[in-house]
Amino acid sequence: MQAAYYERTGPAAEVLQLGECQDPQPGPGEVRVRLRWSGVNPADVKARAGLRSSVMAFPRIVPHSDGMGLIDAVGEGVPAERLGERVWVWNGAWGRAFGTAAQYIALPATQAVPLPAGVPDEAGACFGIPALTALHACLAHGGVAGRSVLVHGGAGAVGHYAVQFARALGACQVLATVSSPAKAALAEAAGADVLIDYRREDVAQRVRQATRGAGVDRIVEVDVAANGKLDAELLGPGGEVMVYGSGAPQFELPFYPMILKNATLRCFIVFNLTPTARRLAVDTLTGLLCRGLLRHQVAERLPLSEIARAHELIERGEALGNVVLAMA
Repeated sequence: MQAAYYERTGPAAEVLQLGECQDPQPGPGEVRVRLRWSGVNPADVKARAGLRSSVMAFPRIVPHSDGMGLIDAVGEGVPAERLGERVWVWNGAWGRAFGTAAQYIALPATQAVPLPAGVPDEAGACFGIPALTALHACLAHGGVAGRSVLVHGGAGAVGHYAVQFARALGACQVLATVSSPAKAALAEAAGADVLIDYRREDVAQRVRQATRGAGVDRIVEVDVAANGKLDAELLGPGGEVMVYGSGAPQFELPFYPMILKNATLRCFIVFNLTPTARRLAVDTLTGLLCRGLLRHQVAERLPLSEIARAHELIERGEALGNVVLAMA
């Protein structure tokens, strides 16, 4: 099969290669998916760049955890009825050497989720990390029904879904920070009630105005290192921050504003969701997809041969939405 891979960490154009790899075969309890699309995420980019660790977990790594395709082979214990099933996959490259930047992937059957009819193929490659991250941030710890929610980066890959999920799951008010008029339009179309351009406006003042001084009940946080101190100011009594990202390995929070508000900071990584939390997120996502309630913002569709360009687009922050790669 054709696959993209790297054998050392470093700049995308220097380390990513395209070549032939052996076709995987499904083991017991596994399926093989002939991939149509591979989703590229910041986690994939950071791993390839060596930002988390310069030590390779495997001698050769086929990157990317998200993807979409058709099941073309099943292992022992998997019903033959799954053959031909249209699916999206999660955690393809998490703790594994062979991710979705290839024509085939073999993985546990539970990691290949049926894709409802009517959902575009390439959208399926955006669910494992962006959509499930956004859903867990809105579903966990009592959910958002009847609560006000602020989504930082409301036009980003995760933020765009988070705005939609907050609205669909019953939030009474959805606020989103953005950095341009184009991003504001995207977040507004997704369902945000209040758009705040953090580069041109006083975010704290706008939030106070929008919530009549009450502050927000939940914040979906893309970069706690940059926004942590601001978040402490934006929260209302008993509010919580759901953190899924940080632009730096260390961050600071002001203690007294947090404790006086009985505030909670909850950090999570979508790769390590509990089986119960993942099942809830997957089932909720499937229900919303079946009802046709979601918008999918795919910014770039590139061939697998342009994987280096895809990684660079994400590194430079130039993609307004998700980046996906088409298999040959």
